[in-house]
Amino acid sequence: MLETALGPGIALSVLVFALGAVIGSFLNVVIYRVPRHLSIVRPPSSCPSCEHRIPAYWNIPLLSWLFLRGRCHFCHNRIPIRYPLVELLSAVLALGCLWRFGPTLQAASVFALLAALVAVAWIDWEHMIIPDAISLGFLVLGLALAPFTGPGLLNALLGAAAAGGLLLLMGVIWQKTRGVDGMGGGDIKLMAAVGAFLGPVPSLLVIFVGAFLGALYGVVLLRKGGQAKVAFGTFLSMAAVLVIFFGPWLIDWYLGAIRLGS
Repeated sequence: MLETALGPGIALSVLVFALGAVIGSFLNVVIYRVPRHLSIVRPPSSCPSCEHRIPAYWNIPLLSWLFLRGRCHFCHNRIPIRYPLVELLSAVLALGCLWRFGPTLQAASVFALLAALVAVAWIDWEHMIIPDAISLGFLVLGLALAPFTGPGLLNALLGAAAAGGLLLLMGVIWQKTRGVDGMGGGDIKLMAAVGAFLGPVPSLLVIFVGAFLGALYGVVLLRKGGQAKVAFGTFLSMAAVLVIFFGPWLIDWYLGAIRLGS
């Protein structure tokens, strides 16, 4: 039996964790190559320092990095910690989707969105861009999957319009009042994609939680004397993870705080 009364069984959980780590390995390719306009298919995986092709036995997610002690087998340069972190994060998110939604198409759909958001979070943090190939691609995917999983097609359309439209409105207002662009087009497209997967209410909650997290980070930067330039896509991605797994609890906490304050 792969499942028990307590949730997915050990065998299925291990399988999903391993599959998530493999997908995380691919996400590392996306994170490194897409911002540099390189193919994600060719050439095969290689060391970013010496460009030596990495054989399959040194390309096992998580384990190879540990066995190699974080260094390339050929040039002995350090392998960035991002590689095992992305693999581990992807594996944990895959397992979380299994436990949250069960072995269903919805779990696979939500994990696809989360995997894309992992790539977006890292790319935006390092390069301050959100590739259209990811945001627009997942907008189309979210709408295509909506009749079979998640919110349904109508709510997916409403979610994409509400989330993307709200950020667009915020950007226009900021530009008119401050005379500078306050919202990147990548953030707007990203939230349209999130809205297509989650529907209007959860996606709007993602925006508010992301804005809160981004504002906290901006305050920290200002206190340290730095410039408050925030990779908003990174914080929107983090907020989406929180809303997907803890959305009902966040809403209950917020409503409870309002009642206490009234």
